[in-house]
Amino acid sequence: MFTGIVEQVGRVAHTAAQGGNLTVSIEPARMWSDLALGESVACSGTCLTVTGWDERAFTVDLSRETLAKTAPHWQAGRELNLERAMTAQARFGGHIVSGHVDGVGEILSVDAQPGAYTMRVRAPRGMAKFLTPKGSITVDGVSLTLVDVGGPAGSRPEWPAEEFTLWLVPHTLEVTTLKHWVAGTRVNLEADQIAKYVERLLAVRALEVLA
Repeated sequence: MFTGIVEQVGRVAHTAAQGGNLTVSIEPARMWSDLALGESVACSGTCLTVTGWDERAFTVDLSRETLAKTAPHWQAGRELNLERAMTAQARFGGHIVSGHVDGVGEILSVDAQPGAYTMRVRAPRGMAKFLTPKGSITVDGVSLTLVDVGGPAGSRPEWPAEEFTLWLVPHTLEVTTLKHWVAGTRVNLEADQIAKYVERLLAVRALEVLA
């Protein structure tokens, strides 16, 4: 489990394709001295398992399913937001994040505002039901607050229900890859865990009522 508070930015050093899967070597800005084989690291929002490491980099394996369902962040030289799995003693600064990507979104616009940047994002249509003003969402591994949300019960009902905005302060841009976002950038999205559990509970309960 993660919190969506990025520890540092890393860089894809090189990749190797293996039968449709991909082995990726990632160089963090500062290599962790206590990294363990088999532990989980969220790489721009995707929970991946450490398969090896040296003094400069660690490796992860991406299956064809992961490659098909996540944003195209795996080219050599690409920067990634990195967060190791949280410990019981850590501060819970963001929200509950699993590192399981629900869909790939697209940045529609980036506008500079006094002291912040406003970004408008389009999620896959199926994620619209999980979006609510002032709720939480994980975007490329960063825990962020939804500001304006389109559609019914949103703050901008005239927008499509799958569109929303984020307000990002300069510190967030400085310590994450979000500073590279431009219109057209594809990003990994993970909806709030509680919203997904509630949606599943209601769906199953409706089936039980009909049975």
